[in-house]
Amino acid sequence: MHDELVDHLTRSTPLNRGEALRVIQDVLAYFDETTEEFVRRRHRELQAQGLVNATIFERIEADLKYRAVAPPELTLRQLRRIVYG
Repeated sequence: MHDELVDHLTRSTPLNRGEALRVIQDVLAYFDETTEEFVRRRHRELQAQGLVNATIFERIEADLKYRAVAPPELTLRQLRRIVYG
């Protein structure tokens, strides 16, 4: 699986094949997260840093634009509904 990418990483980094494959799997798993899972996770992380919801939801709104496959734009209200139902 992803042999070309594994080959590229082993040529361009000090990683061996097993390490390169593990990195690829970790990255793919990270980007496999749904929009809703990402919003909930980021909300928990930012809340744990002591940020208030107004700041948190603005930050999440900005973060979503930089996902590998950007979801449709969500309003602050839609973000709140994902977290709180």
